[in-house]
Amino acid sequence: MIDFLIIGGGIAGLSAGARLSEHGIVAVLEAEDALGYHASGRSAALFEEGYGPSSVVTLNRASAEFFFANDYLTPRGLMLLGSSAQSDQFAKDQTDLGMTEISLAEATARVPILNLDTVRYAALSEGAHDIDTDRVLQDFARTIRANGGSVLTRQRVSGIRKKGHWLVEAAEVFEARTLVNAAGAWVDEIATLAGMAPIGITPRRRSMARLPAPGGHDVKHWPMMLGAGESWYAKPDAGKLLVSPSEADPVAPQDAYADDMVLAEGLARYEEMVICPVTRVESNWAGLRSFSPDGTLVLGPDPTDPSFIWSAAQGGYGFQTAPAASRLVADLTLCQQPEISTDTVVALSPARFLK
Repeated sequence: MIDFLIIGGGIAGLSAGARLSEHGIVAVLEAEDALGYHASGRSAALFEEGYGPSSVVTLNRASAEFFFANDYLTPRGLMLLGSSAQSDQFAKDQTDLGMTEISLAEATARVPILNLDTVRYAALSEGAHDIDTDRVLQDFARTIRANGGSVLTRQRVSGIRKKGHWLVEAAEVFEARTLVNAAGAWVDEIATLAGMAPIGITPRRRSMARLPAPGGHDVKHWPMMLGAGESWYAKPDAGKLLVSPSEADPVAPQDAYADDMVLAEGLARYEEMVICPVTRVESNWAGLRSFSPDGTLVLGPDPTDPSFIWSAAQGGYGFQTAPAASRLVADLTLCQQPEISTDTVVALSPARFLK
């Protein structure tokens, strides 16, 4: 008998599994051939404490010590850019993210390709860091195995029923006392299979293009750039530049792919703010970020059956909240007092949707 059966081998499932593996036998089931195949493998991989709604920011701050203590972070910096038409949006974003406005001379000293005919405002956060997302995933998986648990791929769940305990049909039948739903874009489908009410999670596509380093520049130390209103972003990656239109288009759960028109529109918004045109796209892809109706995470036991645990709706915040979110999931699963504030626990509870 498995103590904690977790459906989903992305950051939500692996981090929760690592925490719970200290208290019982864990098995993680991933439908794909590899861990972190969908949203977790297509993350922007940035840690910025001020990014997200208030409950997310609380989780970010509670996660910082874990990331720094385990050397998962590398300084990156985040630069917010706005045009003359975006003054109000720029001011709001700057305040929300706790950024410091800088001169355009300072901005171009850091990113020499900025187009000063269109860029009118710039702000900077030095607190943004790259996350070594692959090492985070693998370390959580390693912890599960070290504690006697298992992490299994090619285990697409086809049926779930409860007969005193949970019976989950995948490549084989698994029996478990507690079921953790960490299936990303598929969490509502898993809930329905289990006879539980779905929450109304919406998967939203976000596309990405990999460009050669613009103008032959060494981009290694450039900050991530963010258009006001999150209208686009660009991030250095292995000597290249990743550019995203930052779209959030609702789609059905799927192996997502970039929409050519949406990608072209996003690249055009990026091009307006720089002096180097996009002449070649080396590759492109898309991922799904899953959101609850109020835009923040869903963590904890279902109010109708405490043996069914939600670890869902990570949106674009999955990696940066994972240390604290997984600790909260474990605390609530084990009926322990959470370290995080009661207000935040309530704000993240599935009970807010499943009354």
